[in-house]
Amino acid sequence: MSVPSESAALQTKRARLSALLLLTTAGSLNAQQPAPLPPTLPWSGKSQALIAKAGDPWITPAEASGFQTTPRYAEVRAWLARLQAASPFIRVETFGRTTQGREMIYVRASKGGSGKPVVLVQGGIHSGEIDGKDAGLMLLRDIALRGKDSLLDQVDLVFVPIYNIDGHEQRSAYNYPHIRGPAEKGRDANARNIDLNRDYAKLDAPESRAMIGLIRALDPILYIDCHVSEGFDMQYDVTFTYAGWGTYARHRATADWLEGRFGPAVSTALTAAGHIPVIYPSPIDTRHPEKGIRYSPEGPRYSTGYGDFIGMPTVLVENHMLKPYRQRVLGTYVLLEAALKVAATDRTRIAEAKAADRASRPTELLTRWEPAAAPIGWIENFKGVAFDTYRSPASGRDEQRWLGKPITFRMPIIGQQPVETVRLPRAWWIPPEQTEVIERLRLHGIRFETIRAPQTRKLDRVQLIDPKLSQPNEGRYPITARFAHASVEQEMPAGSVRVPADQPLGLLAAALLEPESQDSFLAWGFFPEMLAPAPNTDAYVLAALGEQLLDTDADVNRRFEQKLKDEPAFAADADARLAWLYAEAGPGHPYPFRYPIAREVD
Repeated sequence: MSVPSESAALQTKRARLSALLLLTTAGSLNAQQPAPLPPTLPWSGKSQALIAKAGDPWITPAEASGFQTTPRYAEVRAWLARLQAASPFIRVETFGRTTQGREMIYVRASKGGSGKPVVLVQGGIHSGEIDGKDAGLMLLRDIALRGKDSLLDQVDLVFVPIYNIDGHEQRSAYNYPHIRGPAEKGRDANARNIDLNRDYAKLDAPESRAMIGLIRALDPILYIDCHVSEGFDMQYDVTFTYAGWGTYARHRATADWLEGRFGPAVSTALTAAGHIPVIYPSPIDTRHPEKGIRYSPEGPRYSTGYGDFIGMPTVLVENHMLKPYRQRVLGTYVLLEAALKVAATDRTRIAEAKAADRASRPTELLTRWEPAAAPIGWIENFKGVAFDTYRSPASGRDEQRWLGKPITFRMPIIGQQPVETVRLPRAWWIPPEQTEVIERLRLHGIRFETIRAPQTRKLDRVQLIDPKLSQPNEGRYPITARFAHASVEQEMPAGSVRVPADQPLGLLAAALLEPESQDSFLAWGFFPEMLAPAPNTDAYVLAALGEQLLDTDADVNRRFEQKLKDEPAFAADADARLAWLYAEAGPGHPYPFRYPIAREVD
């Protein structure tokens, strides 16, 4: 599932669930007794007519099992190979390898012809949330062999059935115990325990790099990422959303198309098929649904946030985890079919929206926000489910018990207010030794130039104040800090890279390079050398140097005396005093607490 931000509480929850799953893997839990889930709500939608009959030669593995199981990677490839052999519309291709070396595959459904726009759909980025895979196989079958090939008249469908293949193959009944079916599910993260839906910006995983390469090659007019939710029980079965829903989009034209055209089209189709759709209600507090749902900006670590930053219409599908697998897969099928239709009808309009967003040149980047003091709106008749509480002997506290009884209530919508916004520079300067960062810019397709001779520039340099390492997260040690900016004359050596803000991906460049950004390379911990201390020098030398400086530089003397008065801890720390004076005496050591990327502001 994708959320705008991860609080400490949510990170703790994820850690506890991971610990539970480790116990499960070790055999500490009985794999024959999966977690009991709340009662289901009755459902009999028209979309059930999409299911192939028993004995049908083209029944999918999930249909054949009555939606009790989902096929493994090898079964998916074998089924698709057979479909490709039976239909001229289907072609299976590879586009990369996973961390463990498995081939990543996509299916291109096309009637041929050059220049047709592409709708890109992926399943299983969180491989336990696998509804998209089985819905896509059904839809491909019906396009290839059952008369729905008209869906390909104006657009091509490119379908990635399993994004996180390594996680998909690590199946267990205790992976995603909150999701009702299939019987065994894959894991959320890849073989290195990196969540691929937190990796779109930093690109640490080979799977992420392959997907960004595919996105760049296809430049789709619509990108759909299929998930299953967490959270409270409710009547809605198919929910979806987009980055920036509720005015928070970084690029407005594509967001307007999603809100004005995509949402109404798929909601109409889902309702007609017997489903209950809604914009994904991201809960403030799952234990207290009445506290509201969250609308918020997103960063480019997520699929939806990444799409927003590059001007690509991107949809997050979040099927409700407590609905039966059969119902969720059918709802996804209906949504995907409706998406192909509206994308085909609006293909020119979408292309214009993408062009408008990529021609825009935002001058500011919102980097931090907090919940608004009052709700920004209400859902008057939210379709919830009743619950009570009981004292759990397992947890020793009151826990929820969902009752399977439909209710409605007035749901507040909690918006966000800006806390910090940074003004973008004209360009960013990256020294040649920062090859890891430069390579990631290249993978993203961000334009830059490499200078052949040294250049002296007036640049904005950034110093970290009170930096702190956070808990390990997604294969990195994130860094938090405050920042001090100062204008300096600096020579950038040959081989340095200049990244202009004036480009179609300028906003993505800002999110990656501005130190205040929550998804910057700095925030993710790409520059650990900044935190290493400067080499030692004998105190008697530093003391003599400091005394000389205080005697000869009145400004340094004044600021030193003021610092002694204002900061008692500093005044009492002899080493800190000498280090401060040493830094004032000359350029100082180039690494400690100094952000290596400079900003060109003039």
